[in-house]
Amino acid sequence: MPKASELKRGMVIEIDQTPFLIKQIESRSPSSRGAATLYKVRMNNLKTGQKRDETFKGDDFLQEGDCTRKVVQYSYREENRFVFMDLEDFNQYGLDESHLETQTDYLIEGLEGITAILHNDQILGIELPQSVILSIIETTPSVKGATATGRTKPAQLSTGLEVQIPEYLETGEQIKVSTATGKFISRA
Repeated sequence: MPKASELKRGMVIEIDQTPFLIKQIESRSPSSRGAATLYKVRMNNLKTGQKRDETFKGDDFLQEGDCTRKVVQYSYREENRFVFMDLEDFNQYGLDESHLETQTDYLIEGLEGITAILHNDQILGIELPQSVILSIIETTPSVKGATATGRTKPAQLSTGLEVQIPEYLETGEQIKVSTATGKFISRA
């Protein structure tokens, strides 16, 4: 049973027999003496996909979720359902688009390094790798000599995601994008 002060992004906890995936943690230390540090936690219900915000004291005990994690590969999309394949036993798991929210902007066929969160052999959600490599499909022409400046321009990527990229990049190039922030990291 972890304390609220030991929570990390990506952990699964149970509240009223319902599993929640922790998305964001913010700690606040009150200014009065003797007051406990508060942890504001944003989490998603893994069964319904609803968001929930809770505030815990640092010494509150929480129930860890009874979930297993498996490394999977994104295989294909079938209407509003995304299919992932277990790389060990080749089982396939389908997950509705509503459970993925903004994660669909980073899914390309064959993407590996995805962690599936399973409860009773049923997929509840996924964790993406720290970064993914995507292709630029549309952007304005590059500016000669723009490598010395820090200016950016918008670019549309192969999944439909739009990010700001340096001016020297062109259509057709591949870039590395952070899945946590949705920002350009580097040229691939």
